[in-house]
Amino acid sequence: MKKVLPVLLSAIFLISCTGKVKEAAATENVNIETIDYTNVKDKSFEDLFKKIEPTELTDNVFKLVGQDYTVITAGTDSAFNSMTASWGGWGQLFEVPVTWCFLNASRYTLEFIKKEQTYTMTYFPEQFKEQVIAFGSKSGRNSDKMKETILTHVKTPSNNITYKEAKLIIECKLVEITETNPKDFYSEKGKDFVEKGMKDGNGKEYHKLVFGDITNVWVRK
Repeated sequence: MKKVLPVLLSAIFLISCTGKVKEAAATENVNIETIDYTNVKDKSFEDLFKKIEPTELTDNVFKLVGQDYTVITAGTDSAFNSMTASWGGWGQLFEVPVTWCFLNASRYTLEFIKKEQTYTMTYFPEQFKEQVIAFGSKSGRNSDKMKETILTHVKTPSNNITYKEAKLIIECKLVEITETNPKDFYSEKGKDFVEKGMKDGNGKEYHKLVFGDITNVWVRK
């Protein structure tokens, strides 16, 4: 693996990337096309993935989250839900590696996160981008979107739900859910966003900041 980049938890609202970031991300992901997806549905989790330490992550977080998007999944094998997220990241909190994401309070997946207190943050190669976007096109609360995907869900050894077609899987244990407040924002853009989010969501709560300890990281063999 490449030498690990320093991990600092800073307020990274992943909205855009510079040309240099895009160029670096493209370089880091040149091997994605070599991944063999032949008969992937017939292979076990252990056949497909190997475990690494969080400090071994070399992927560009700006590209992964801001361009490839995160698929957040929570629940059990019998009932789970996935959603697409484009804001978030990972770093260090309370002396351990963590992830964080910025979710609308009305998200159905958030209900599963609260109930199970574990979830996965999964990333896919470009060839599955259409499926990743589809997870954010409708709510699983009032549709059968989880049955409509061509992706193959699978349980990790820790019984969290993810997908066999993933290139990177981060398993998380819920640490904190904090409600945002427009009064805490010093930019009008941030303030307007969370106020609009309440109106577009359940109309009762502002966006949530969700923090989770990183319990396992998996990459394709």
